[in-house]
Amino acid sequence: MKKNKTLRTDYYELTMAQTYFKQGKEDSVAYFDLFFRKNPFEGGYTLSGGLDETIEYIKNLHFDDDQIEYLRTKGFDEDFLEYLRNFKFTGDIYAVPDGTAVFPNEAVLTVKANAIEAQIIETSLLTNFNHGGLVMTKAKRITDAADGRGVFEFGARRGRGSDSAVEAAKLAYMGGAAGTSNTDAAMEYGIPVVGTMAHSLVTLYDDEYDAFLDYAKANPNNCVFLVDTYNVLKSGIPNAIRVANEYLKPNGYKFKGIRIDSGDLAYLSKEARKMLDAAGYTDTTICLSNGLNEFTIKDLLEQGAEVDTFGVGDNLTAPNDRLGGVYKLVAVEDEGEVKPRIKVSEDGIKTINPGYKKVYRFYDKDTGYALGDVIALSDEIIPEDKYTLVHPVETWKKTELSNYDVRELQVPIFKDGELVYDVPTLEETREYAEEEFQSLYPEVTRLNKPHGYYVDLSDKLRELKEELIKLRRTGEDKGKVLVKK
Repeated sequence: MKKNKTLRTDYYELTMAQTYFKQGKEDSVAYFDLFFRKNPFEGGYTLSGGLDETIEYIKNLHFDDDQIEYLRTKGFDEDFLEYLRNFKFTGDIYAVPDGTAVFPNEAVLTVKANAIEAQIIETSLLTNFNHGGLVMTKAKRITDAADGRGVFEFGARRGRGSDSAVEAAKLAYMGGAAGTSNTDAAMEYGIPVVGTMAHSLVTLYDDEYDAFLDYAKANPNNCVFLVDTYNVLKSGIPNAIRVANEYLKPNGYKFKGIRIDSGDLAYLSKEARKMLDAAGYTDTTICLSNGLNEFTIKDLLEQGAEVDTFGVGDNLTAPNDRLGGVYKLVAVEDEGEVKPRIKVSEDGIKTINPGYKKVYRFYDKDTGYALGDVIALSDEIIPEDKYTLVHPVETWKKTELSNYDVRELQVPIFKDGELVYDVPTLEETREYAEEEFQSLYPEVTRLNKPHGYYVDLSDKLRELKEELIKLRRTGEDKGKVLVKK
Protein backbone atom coordinates (compact mmCIF):
# COMPACT_ATOMS: atom_id res chain seq x y z
CA MET A 1 0.00 0.00 0.00
CA LYS A 2 1.43 3.35 -1.05
CA LYS A 3 1.95 6.05 1.54
CA ASN A 4 -0.54 8.92 1.54
CA LYS A 5 1.62 11.90 0.52
CA THR A 6 -0.94 14.66 1.14
CA LEU A 7 1.02 16.01 4.13
CA ARG A 8 4.11 16.48 2.00
CA THR A 9 3.34 20.16 2.26
CA ASP A 10 4.86 22.95 4.28
CA TYR A 11 3.13 23.59 7.60
CA TYR A 12 2.30 27.16 6.69
CA GLU A 13 0.21 25.95 3.76
CA LEU A 14 -2.11 24.39 6.34
CA THR A 15 -2.19 27.40 8.66
CA MET A 16 -2.98 29.63 5.67
CA ALA A 17 -5.65 27.16 4.55
CA GLN A 18 -7.26 27.32 7.98
CA THR A 19 -7.21 31.12 7.75
CA TYR A 20 -9.08 31.01 4.43
CA PHE A 21 -11.56 28.57 5.92
CA LYS A 22 -12.19 30.60 9.08
CA GLN A 23 -12.73 33.75 7.02
CA GLY A 24 -15.14 32.08 4.61
CA LYS A 25 -12.74 32.21 1.67
CA GLU A 26 -12.64 28.47 1.01
CA ASP A 27 -14.59 28.92 -2.22
CA SER A 28 -12.53 31.87 -3.46
CA VAL A 29 -11.02 30.94 -6.81
CA ALA A 30 -7.29 31.61 -7.13
CA TYR A 31 -4.90 31.36 -10.06
CA PHE A 32 -1.30 30.34 -9.37
CA ASP A 33 1.63 30.07 -11.80
CA LEU A 34 4.61 27.79 -11.26
CA PHE A 35 7.70 29.18 -12.98
CA PHE A 36 11.42 29.72 -12.50
CA ARG A 37 13.66 32.73 -12.93
CA LYS A 38 16.96 31.37 -14.22
CA ASN A 39 18.12 28.36 -16.22
CA PRO A 40 20.28 26.00 -14.15
CA PHE A 41 23.95 25.25 -14.87
CA GLU A 42 24.36 28.68 -16.53
CA GLY A 43 22.68 27.08 -19.51
CA GLY A 44 20.41 28.36 -22.24
CA TYR A 45 17.40 26.11 -21.66
CA THR A 46 15.56 23.89 -19.19
CA LEU A 47 13.62 20.69 -19.78
CA SER A 48 10.49 20.48 -17.67
CA GLY A 49 10.07 17.42 -15.46
CA GLY A 50 8.09 16.07 -12.53
CA LEU A 51 4.59 16.37 -13.99
CA ASP A 52 4.03 12.62 -13.75
CA GLU A 53 4.69 12.74 -10.01
CA THR A 54 2.39 15.73 -9.63
CA ILE A 55 -0.39 13.85 -11.41
CA GLU A 56 -0.08 10.92 -9.00
CA TYR A 57 -0.04 13.31 -6.05
CA ILE A 58 -3.21 15.13 -7.17
CA LYS A 59 -5.04 11.89 -8.00
CA ASN A 60 -4.50 10.58 -4.48
CA LEU A 61 -4.95 13.85 -2.60
CA HIS A 62 -6.94 13.27 0.61
CA PHE A 63 -6.49 13.37 4.36
CA ASP A 64 -6.74 10.04 6.16
CA ASP A 65 -7.66 9.51 9.81
CA ASP A 66 -4.07 9.38 11.05
CA GLN A 67 -3.26 12.67 9.36
CA ILE A 68 -6.38 14.33 10.76
CA GLU A 69 -5.46 13.12 14.23
CA TYR A 70 -1.92 14.45 13.84
CA LEU A 71 -3.23 17.87 12.84
CA ARG A 72 -5.58 17.79 15.83
CA THR A 73 -2.55 17.46 18.11
CA LYS A 74 -1.17 20.62 16.51
CA GLY A 75 -4.18 22.66 17.53
CA PHE A 76 -6.13 22.94 14.30
CA ASP A 77 -9.82 23.74 14.79
CA GLU A 78 -12.35 20.91 14.66
CA ASP A 79 -14.47 22.57 11.98
CA PHE A 80 -11.43 22.90 9.74
CA LEU A 81 -10.43 19.29 10.40
CA GLU A 82 -13.95 18.20 9.45
CA TYR A 83 -13.56 20.14 6.21
CA LEU A 84 -10.30 18.29 5.52
CA ARG A 85 -12.03 14.90 5.97
CA ASN A 86 -13.85 15.47 2.68
CA PHE A 87 -10.98 17.28 0.99
CA LYS A 88 -10.02 16.51 -2.59
CA PHE A 89 -8.79 18.48 -5.55
CA THR A 90 -11.67 19.89 -7.62
CA GLY A 91 -9.88 22.53 -9.67
CA ASP A 92 -8.07 22.83 -12.99
CA ILE A 93 -4.40 22.34 -13.78
CA TYR A 94 -2.70 23.24 -17.04
CA ALA A 95 0.94 22.34 -17.62
CA VAL A 96 3.61 21.77 -20.22
CA PRO A 97 4.31 18.05 -20.75
CA ASP A 98 7.44 16.57 -19.20
CA GLY A 99 10.39 17.10 -21.52
CA THR A 100 9.20 20.45 -22.87
CA ALA A 101 11.91 23.06 -23.37
CA VAL A 102 11.00 25.94 -21.07
CA PHE A 103 12.56 29.25 -20.14
CA PRO A 104 12.61 31.72 -17.25
CA ASN A 105 9.36 33.43 -16.21
CA GLU A 106 7.15 31.18 -18.33
CA ALA A 107 4.30 29.44 -16.52
CA VAL A 108 5.30 25.79 -16.59
CA LEU A 109 2.15 24.90 -14.67
CA THR A 110 -0.98 26.91 -13.85
CA VAL A 111 -3.51 26.06 -11.13
CA LYS A 112 -7.07 27.39 -11.06
CA ALA A 113 -8.74 26.16 -7.89
CA ASN A 114 -10.25 27.28 -4.63
CA ALA A 115 -7.73 29.01 -2.41
CA ILE A 116 -7.36 26.11 0.04
CA GLU A 117 -6.75 23.48 -2.64
CA ALA A 118 -4.35 25.71 -4.55
CA GLN A 119 -2.42 26.48 -1.38
CA ILE A 120 -2.08 22.97 0.04
CA ILE A 121 -0.63 21.50 -3.17
CA GLU A 122 2.06 24.16 -3.58
CA THR A 123 4.93 22.39 -1.84
CA SER A 124 4.63 19.08 -3.69
CA LEU A 125 4.22 20.78 -7.05
CA LEU A 126 7.44 22.69 -6.47
CA THR A 127 9.26 19.63 -5.14
CA ASN A 128 8.35 17.63 -8.22
CA PHE A 129 9.22 20.35 -10.71
CA ASN A 130 12.43 21.54 -9.07
CA HIS A 131 13.83 18.02 -8.88
CA GLY A 132 12.35 16.82 -12.16
CA GLY A 133 13.43 19.78 -14.25
CA LEU A 134 16.91 19.84 -12.76
CA VAL A 135 17.71 16.17 -13.41
CA MET A 136 16.10 16.06 -16.86
CA THR A 137 18.01 19.17 -17.92
CA LYS A 138 21.29 17.79 -16.61
CA ALA A 139 20.66 14.48 -18.34
CA LYS A 140 20.09 16.20 -21.67
CA ARG A 141 23.20 18.35 -21.28
CA ILE A 142 25.32 15.28 -20.50
CA THR A 143 23.87 13.02 -23.18
CA ASP A 144 24.26 15.77 -25.77
CA ALA A 145 27.91 16.22 -24.78
CA ALA A 146 28.41 12.45 -25.16
CA ASP A 147 27.74 12.87 -28.89
CA GLY A 148 25.84 9.65 -29.46
CA ARG A 149 27.65 7.50 -26.92
CA GLY A 150 25.56 5.85 -24.24
CA VAL A 151 25.36 7.50 -20.83
CA PHE A 152 24.45 5.33 -17.86
CA GLU A 153 23.11 6.74 -14.61
CA PHE A 154 25.34 5.42 -11.81
CA GLY A 155 24.34 7.78 -9.01
CA ALA A 156 22.02 5.87 -6.66
CA ARG A 157 24.47 6.02 -3.77
CA ARG A 158 24.84 9.78 -4.30
CA GLY A 159 21.12 10.50 -4.40
CA ARG A 160 19.42 12.69 -1.83
CA GLY A 161 17.56 9.80 -0.27
CA SER A 162 16.50 6.47 -1.74
CA ASP A 163 13.17 7.74 -3.12
CA SER A 164 14.95 10.65 -4.77
CA ALA A 165 17.53 8.31 -6.29
CA VAL A 166 14.84 6.13 -7.88
CA GLU A 167 13.06 9.19 -9.23
CA ALA A 168 16.36 10.58 -10.56
CA ALA A 169 17.05 7.37 -12.47
CA LYS A 170 13.67 7.67 -14.18
CA LEU A 171 14.20 11.36 -14.95
CA ALA A 172 17.69 10.72 -16.30
CA TYR A 173 16.30 8.08 -18.63
CA MET A 174 13.57 10.42 -19.87
CA GLY A 175 16.28 13.02 -20.38
CA GLY A 176 18.30 10.73 -22.62
CA ALA A 177 20.35 8.37 -20.43
CA ALA A 178 20.66 4.86 -21.86
CA GLY A 179 20.11 3.00 -18.60
CA THR A 180 20.66 2.92 -14.85
CA SER A 181 22.49 0.92 -12.22
CA ASN A 182 19.52 1.40 -9.84
CA THR A 183 17.80 -1.98 -9.83
CA ASP A 184 14.66 -0.73 -8.10
CA ALA A 185 14.17 2.01 -10.68
CA ALA A 186 14.84 -0.43 -13.51
CA MET A 187 12.21 -2.83 -12.21
CA GLU A 188 9.59 -0.18 -11.42
CA TYR A 189 9.89 1.79 -14.65
CA GLY A 190 11.23 -0.74 -17.15
CA ILE A 191 14.52 1.09 -17.62
CA PRO A 192 17.51 -0.86 -18.98
CA VAL A 193 19.70 -1.90 -16.05
CA VAL A 194 23.49 -2.10 -16.22
CA GLY A 195 26.35 -2.90 -13.84
CA THR A 196 29.96 -3.97 -13.76
CA MET A 197 31.84 -4.56 -10.52
CA ALA A 198 33.40 -2.55 -7.69
CA HIS A 199 37.02 -2.36 -6.63
CA SER A 200 36.09 -4.28 -3.49
CA LEU A 201 35.56 -7.48 -5.47
CA VAL A 202 39.07 -7.22 -6.86
CA THR A 203 40.73 -6.36 -3.54
CA LEU A 204 38.89 -9.18 -1.76
CA TYR A 205 41.09 -11.57 -3.77
CA ASP A 206 44.84 -11.94 -3.48
CA ASP A 207 45.16 -11.89 -7.24
CA GLU A 208 43.37 -9.67 -9.77
CA TYR A 209 43.25 -12.44 -12.35
CA ASP A 210 41.44 -14.78 -9.93
CA ALA A 211 38.90 -12.04 -9.18
CA PHE A 212 38.19 -11.53 -12.88
CA LEU A 213 37.99 -15.28 -13.53
CA ASP A 214 35.53 -15.93 -10.74
CA TYR A 215 33.43 -12.96 -11.82
CA ALA A 216 33.39 -14.31 -15.38
CA LYS A 217 32.30 -17.74 -14.23
CA ALA A 218 29.51 -16.26 -12.11
CA ASN A 219 28.41 -13.68 -14.72
CA PRO A 220 29.48 -15.03 -18.11
CA ASN A 221 26.96 -12.92 -20.03
CA ASN A 222 27.87 -9.67 -18.28
CA CYS A 223 31.63 -9.51 -18.33
CA VAL A 224 32.58 -5.87 -17.98
CA PHE A 225 35.76 -5.78 -15.92
CA LEU A 226 36.83 -2.82 -13.77
CA VAL A 227 40.49 -2.62 -14.72
CA ASP A 228 41.93 0.26 -12.68
CA THR A 229 42.19 -1.25 -9.19
CA TYR A 230 45.98 -1.58 -9.43
CA ASN A 231 47.34 -0.62 -12.85
CA VAL A 232 45.19 -0.33 -15.95
CA LEU A 233 47.82 -1.06 -18.59
CA LYS A 234 50.18 -3.38 -16.71
CA SER A 235 47.70 -5.67 -14.98
CA GLY A 236 44.04 -4.70 -15.40
CA ILE A 237 43.64 -5.02 -19.15
CA PRO A 238 46.14 -7.92 -19.51
CA ASN A 239 44.26 -9.90 -16.86
CA ALA A 240 40.91 -9.13 -18.48
CA ILE A 241 42.23 -10.30 -21.85
CA ARG A 242 43.68 -13.43 -20.28
CA VAL A 243 40.30 -14.34 -18.74
CA ALA A 244 38.65 -13.70 -22.08
CA ASN A 245 41.16 -15.95 -23.86
CA GLU A 246 41.16 -18.73 -21.29
CA TYR A 247 37.53 -18.84 -20.21
CA LEU A 248 35.06 -16.62 -22.06
CA LYS A 249 36.04 -17.30 -25.64
CA PRO A 250 36.54 -21.09 -25.28
CA ASN A 251 33.09 -21.37 -23.66
CA GLY A 252 31.29 -19.28 -26.27
CA TYR A 253 30.86 -16.15 -24.18
CA LYS A 254 31.52 -12.57 -25.24
CA PHE A 255 34.11 -10.31 -23.69
CA LYS A 256 31.64 -7.49 -23.25
CA GLY A 257 33.74 -4.61 -22.00
CA ILE A 258 36.01 -2.86 -19.54
CA ARG A 259 35.48 0.15 -17.27
CA ILE A 260 38.16 2.67 -16.27
CA ASP A 261 37.33 4.72 -13.18
CA SER A 262 40.51 6.68 -12.43
CA GLY A 263 43.63 8.18 -13.92
CA ASP A 264 44.10 9.99 -17.21
CA LEU A 265 40.95 8.68 -18.85
CA ALA A 266 41.74 9.98 -22.34
CA TYR A 267 45.22 8.47 -22.44
CA LEU A 268 44.26 5.21 -20.76
CA SER A 269 41.27 4.68 -23.04
CA LYS A 270 43.39 5.11 -26.16
CA GLU A 271 46.00 2.68 -24.91
CA ALA A 272 43.29 0.26 -23.81
CA ARG A 273 41.74 0.33 -27.27
CA LYS A 274 45.07 -0.56 -28.85
CA MET A 275 45.56 -3.50 -26.47
CA LEU A 276 42.04 -4.84 -26.94
CA ASP A 277 42.23 -4.54 -30.72
CA ALA A 278 45.63 -6.22 -30.83
CA ALA A 279 44.17 -9.13 -28.87
CA GLY A 280 41.33 -9.46 -31.37
CA TYR A 281 38.62 -7.92 -29.17
CA THR A 282 37.69 -5.07 -31.48
CA ASP A 283 34.04 -5.10 -30.36
CA THR A 284 34.81 -5.05 -26.62
CA THR A 285 33.53 -1.73 -25.32
CA ILE A 286 35.21 0.83 -23.09
CA CYS A 287 33.24 2.60 -20.37
CA LEU A 288 34.68 5.64 -18.62
CA SER A 289 33.53 6.92 -15.23
CA ASN A 290 34.87 8.97 -12.28
CA GLY A 291 33.04 12.20 -11.47
CA LEU A 292 32.11 12.98 -15.05
CA ASN A 293 29.85 15.81 -16.18
CA GLU A 294 29.03 17.42 -19.52
CA PHE A 295 32.23 19.49 -19.55
CA THR A 296 34.62 16.64 -18.73
CA ILE A 297 32.87 14.40 -21.25
CA LYS A 298 33.20 17.05 -23.96
CA ASP A 299 36.85 17.51 -23.03
CA LEU A 300 37.55 13.77 -23.19
CA LEU A 301 36.07 13.52 -26.65
CA GLU A 302 38.04 16.54 -27.84
CA GLN A 303 41.18 14.75 -26.60
CA GLY A 304 40.29 11.76 -28.76
CA ALA A 305 39.34 9.40 -25.95
CA GLU A 306 38.37 5.93 -27.12
CA VAL A 307 35.06 5.46 -25.35
CA ASP A 308 31.79 3.72 -26.07
CA THR A 309 29.82 4.60 -22.94
CA PHE A 310 30.02 6.85 -19.92
CA GLY A 311 28.99 6.11 -16.35
CA VAL A 312 27.82 9.27 -14.60
CA GLY A 313 26.97 9.36 -10.90
CA ASP A 314 26.34 12.29 -8.58
CA ASN A 315 26.62 14.93 -11.30
CA LEU A 316 23.52 13.40 -12.88
CA THR A 317 21.56 12.02 -9.93
CA ALA A 318 22.22 14.90 -7.52
CA PRO A 319 23.60 17.81 -9.57
CA ASN A 320 25.16 20.65 -7.65
CA ASP A 321 22.70 23.35 -8.63
CA ARG A 322 19.03 24.15 -8.16
CA LEU A 323 16.24 25.17 -10.46
CA GLY A 324 14.55 27.58 -8.09
CA GLY A 325 10.96 27.14 -9.25
CA VAL A 326 8.42 29.33 -7.47
CA TYR A 327 4.62 29.30 -7.16
CA LYS A 328 2.92 32.68 -7.15
CA LEU A 329 -0.64 33.96 -6.98
CA VAL A 330 -1.34 35.79 -10.24
CA ALA A 331 -5.12 36.36 -10.12
CA VAL A 332 -8.28 35.85 -8.10
CA GLU A 333 -11.85 35.44 -9.28
CA ASP A 334 -14.67 37.54 -7.85
CA GLU A 335 -18.25 37.24 -9.15
CA GLY A 336 -17.12 36.29 -12.63
CA GLU A 337 -14.37 38.86 -12.78
CA VAL A 338 -10.67 37.99 -12.86
CA LYS A 339 -8.59 40.38 -10.80
CA PRO A 340 -4.87 40.19 -11.62
CA ARG A 341 -2.47 40.13 -8.71
CA ILE A 342 1.16 41.18 -8.74
CA LYS A 343 4.12 40.82 -6.40
CA VAL A 344 6.33 43.90 -6.70
CA SER A 345 9.92 43.72 -5.53
CA GLU A 346 12.87 46.10 -5.39
CA ASP A 347 14.66 43.21 -7.12
CA GLY A 348 13.21 43.52 -10.62
CA ILE A 349 13.60 39.82 -11.40
CA LYS A 350 11.17 39.03 -8.56
CA THR A 351 8.37 41.22 -9.89
CA ILE A 352 5.99 38.65 -11.35
CA ASN A 353 3.93 38.70 -14.53
CA PRO A 354 0.32 39.15 -13.37
CA GLY A 355 -2.95 37.69 -14.60
CA TYR A 356 -4.26 34.47 -16.08
CA LYS A 357 -1.90 33.81 -18.97
CA LYS A 358 -0.87 31.47 -21.74
CA VAL A 359 2.52 30.82 -23.33
CA TYR A 360 2.94 30.46 -27.09
CA ARG A 361 5.96 29.28 -29.07
CA PHE A 362 6.78 30.27 -32.64
CA TYR A 363 8.49 27.79 -34.98
CA ASP A 364 10.16 28.50 -38.30
CA LYS A 365 8.10 26.68 -40.95
CA ASP A 366 11.19 25.89 -43.02
CA THR A 367 13.64 24.67 -40.37
CA GLY A 368 11.38 23.67 -37.47
CA TYR A 369 13.55 25.61 -35.04
CA ALA A 370 11.89 27.52 -32.21
CA LEU A 371 12.07 31.26 -32.87
CA GLY A 372 10.87 32.56 -29.52
CA ASP A 373 8.02 32.59 -27.02
CA VAL A 374 5.42 35.13 -26.01
CA ILE A 375 3.57 35.23 -22.70
CA ALA A 376 0.08 36.60 -23.28
CA LEU A 377 -3.14 37.06 -21.35
CA SER A 378 -5.55 34.16 -21.66
CA ASP A 379 -8.05 35.97 -23.89
CA GLU A 380 -5.52 37.09 -26.48
CA ILE A 381 -5.48 35.61 -29.97
CA ILE A 382 -2.05 35.16 -31.55
CA PRO A 383 -2.04 35.93 -35.30
CA GLU A 384 -0.82 33.22 -37.63
CA ASP A 385 0.81 35.40 -40.29
CA LYS A 386 3.13 37.87 -38.55
CA TYR A 387 4.05 38.86 -35.02
CA THR A 388 6.51 41.21 -33.35
CA LEU A 389 8.34 40.00 -30.29
CA VAL A 390 9.15 42.91 -27.98
CA HIS A 391 11.66 42.67 -25.13
CA PRO A 392 9.75 42.77 -21.83
CA VAL A 393 11.96 45.54 -20.39
CA GLU A 394 14.04 47.03 -23.20
CA THR A 395 11.04 47.63 -25.45
CA TRP A 396 13.11 49.09 -28.29
CA LYS A 397 14.44 45.57 -28.93
CA LYS A 398 12.03 44.00 -31.40
CA THR A 399 12.04 40.84 -33.52
CA GLU A 400 9.72 40.60 -36.50
CA LEU A 401 8.39 37.09 -37.16
CA SER A 402 6.68 35.64 -40.22
CA ASN A 403 6.42 32.25 -41.94
CA TYR A 404 5.91 30.50 -38.64
CA ASP A 405 3.76 27.95 -36.89
CA VAL A 406 2.55 28.80 -33.40
CA ARG A 407 1.84 26.41 -30.53
CA GLU A 408 0.34 26.88 -27.08
CA LEU A 409 2.70 25.17 -24.63
CA GLN A 410 0.40 24.26 -21.74
CA VAL A 411 -2.18 21.51 -22.09
CA PRO A 412 -5.10 20.60 -19.78
CA ILE A 413 -4.11 18.11 -17.07
CA PHE A 414 -7.05 18.25 -14.61
CA LYS A 415 -10.50 19.75 -15.22
CA ASP A 416 -12.85 20.07 -12.27
CA GLY A 417 -10.59 17.69 -10.38
CA GLU A 418 -10.70 14.96 -13.03
CA LEU A 419 -7.61 13.83 -14.92
CA VAL A 420 -8.11 14.65 -18.62
CA TYR A 421 -4.51 14.14 -19.72
CA ASP A 422 -3.31 10.98 -21.42
CA VAL A 423 -0.11 10.39 -19.41
CA PRO A 424 2.66 9.35 -21.80
CA THR A 425 4.95 6.38 -21.27
CA LEU A 426 8.58 6.88 -20.31
CA GLU A 427 9.60 6.04 -23.87
CA GLU A 428 7.17 8.60 -25.29
CA THR A 429 8.47 11.28 -22.91
CA ARG A 430 12.05 10.35 -23.76
CA GLU A 431 11.35 10.75 -27.48
CA TYR A 432 9.44 13.98 -26.92
CA ALA A 433 12.27 15.46 -24.83
CA GLU A 434 14.72 14.72 -27.64
CA GLU A 435 12.40 16.34 -30.19
CA GLU A 436 12.10 19.40 -27.96
CA PHE A 437 15.87 19.61 -27.61
CA GLN A 438 16.37 19.30 -31.34
CA SER A 439 13.90 22.16 -31.93
CA LEU A 440 16.30 24.58 -30.21
CA TYR A 441 19.03 26.32 -32.14
CA PRO A 442 22.52 24.94 -31.32
CA GLU A 443 23.46 28.42 -30.14
CA VAL A 444 20.87 28.04 -27.38
CA THR A 445 21.95 24.54 -26.31
CA ARG A 446 25.71 24.99 -26.39
CA LEU A 447 27.48 24.55 -23.05
CA ASN A 448 29.52 27.74 -23.01
CA LYS A 449 27.88 31.15 -23.11
CA PRO A 450 24.65 30.04 -24.80
CA HIS A 451 22.61 32.51 -26.80
CA GLY A 452 19.65 33.96 -24.94
CA TYR A 453 16.27 32.64 -26.09
CA TYR A 454 13.53 35.19 -26.74
CA VAL A 455 10.76 35.15 -24.12
CA ASP A 456 8.70 38.30 -24.45
CA LEU A 457 5.44 39.71 -23.13
CA SER A 458 2.49 40.63 -25.30
CA ASP A 459 1.72 44.34 -25.48
CA LYS A 460 -1.46 43.80 -23.49
CA LEU A 461 0.31 41.90 -20.70
CA ARG A 462 3.19 44.36 -20.56
CA GLU A 463 0.76 47.29 -20.26
CA LEU A 464 -1.18 45.49 -17.53
CA LYS A 465 2.02 44.78 -15.62
CA GLU A 466 3.17 48.38 -15.85
CA GLU A 467 -0.24 49.65 -14.73
CA LEU A 468 -0.35 47.28 -11.75
CA ILE A 469 3.16 48.24 -10.68
CA LYS A 470 2.20 51.89 -10.81
CA LEU A 471 -1.04 51.33 -8.90
CA ARG A 472 0.64 49.16 -6.31
CA ARG A 473 3.33 51.74 -5.64
CA THR A 474 0.72 54.47 -5.25
CA GLY A 475 -1.60 52.27 -3.19
CA GLU A 476 -4.50 52.73 -5.63
CA ASP A 477 -4.98 49.16 -6.80
CA LYS A 478 -7.28 47.78 -4.11
CA GLY A 479 -10.33 46.13 -5.61
CA LYS A 480 -9.55 47.28 -9.13
CA VAL A 481 -10.95 44.88 -11.73
CA LEU A 482 -8.74 44.90 -14.81
CA VAL A 483 -9.66 41.77 -16.76
CA LYS A 484 -12.96 40.07 -17.47
CA LYS A 485 -13.18 36.31 -17.01
